[in-house]
Amino acid sequence: MNPKLTPERLSRKAVVYIRQSKPSQLIHNQESTHLQFSLTERARSLGFTRIVVVDDDLGRSGSGWVDRPGFERLAAEVCSGEVGAIFCLEGSRLARNGREWHHLIDLCGMVGAVVVDLDGIYDPSLTNDRLLLGMKGTISEFEVNLFRQRSTEAILQKARRGELQIQIPVGFCWAPSGKLEKDPDPRVQQAMEMVFRKMTELGSVRQVLRWFREENILLPAFPHARGERKMIWKLPGYASLHSMLTNPIYAGTYCYGKTETRTKLVEGRSRKSVGHRKPQSGWKV
Repeated sequence: MNPKLTPERLSRKAVVYIRQSKPSQLIHNQESTHLQFSLTERARSLGFTRIVVVDDDLGRSGSGWVDRPGFERLAAEVCSGEVGAIFCLEGSRLARNGREWHHLIDLCGMVGAVVVDLDGIYDPSLTNDRLLLGMKGTISEFEVNLFRQRSTEAILQKARRGELQIQIPVGFCWAPSGKLEKDPDPRVQQAMEMVFRKMTELGSVRQVLRWFREENILLPAFPHARGERKMIWKLPGYASLHSMLTNPIYAGTYCYGKTETRTKLVEGRSRKSVGHRKPQSGWKV
C-alpha cells in the first residue's frame, strides 16, 4: 500500500474525472473513454469504497476556451473536503491551461487530497510531488499550443496552394478534382451576372437593391442555419448584396484570411468571439 494513501484519505471519496476533447473522439476514439472509465476499478483496488465518476466534460476542450461544468463540479467536490483522491488518465485530462491546473493543485494541497494517474500518486502538499505536477501541467499546456501552431501553419500552407476548401459564396462550388468552379446551374449563373451588370449600370449597392426589390427578383443564398448548406431563393438584402459585390472570389481570386477572430472576456469565465475584417490578401487561382 502506498504510504500517501492514508486511512483518513481512503475514508473519503475518490473522484474519477473523465474528459474527451472533441465529440468526434467519442465516436472514433472510444478506447480512451473506456480506459478512463476503468479508473474506477483502480480506485477500488487501492482501497476506496466511495467512488464518484465525473463525466460531464466528454466532448469538451480542456484549453480553457469553453465552460467545463464537470471541472467546476470537481473543484467544488475538492473544496468540500470530502475528496481523498482525484483519478485521471493523465494531467492533460484535468486541464490544458496553467491557470485551471494550478488552481486545482492548490485546492488539493489545502484539503489534503492526492492526484492519481497512470504513472503514480502525487501529494500536492509535498514539495517534490508539487514540482512534478507543475511540470506535467506546463508540458500539457505547451503541447496543446504546439498542436494549435502546427495546425494553423498547415492550414495556411494549404491555403497558399489554393487547396483549402473554405466555405465559398453562392455561385461557386468545389469540383470533385478539388478545384473551385462556377455553379453548373445556369439559373444561378444568370442571377450572379445580373447583379454585377446592374451594379455597372446603376453605380451603387443601394440602387441595385432597390431595383431587385422593385422588380421582385429573387437571388440564390445560403441561410446561416447550422447543418448542411442548402441553397434557397429570396429577395436580397443590403448586406448580402454588398458582400457579394465586394468579395474577391467573384473577381477570380481565391482568398483566405480576410477576417480574424478576437476573444474577449464576458461575464467571468465565458468568452465571446467576434469577427474583424483585416486588409484583404489572397492567392489567385
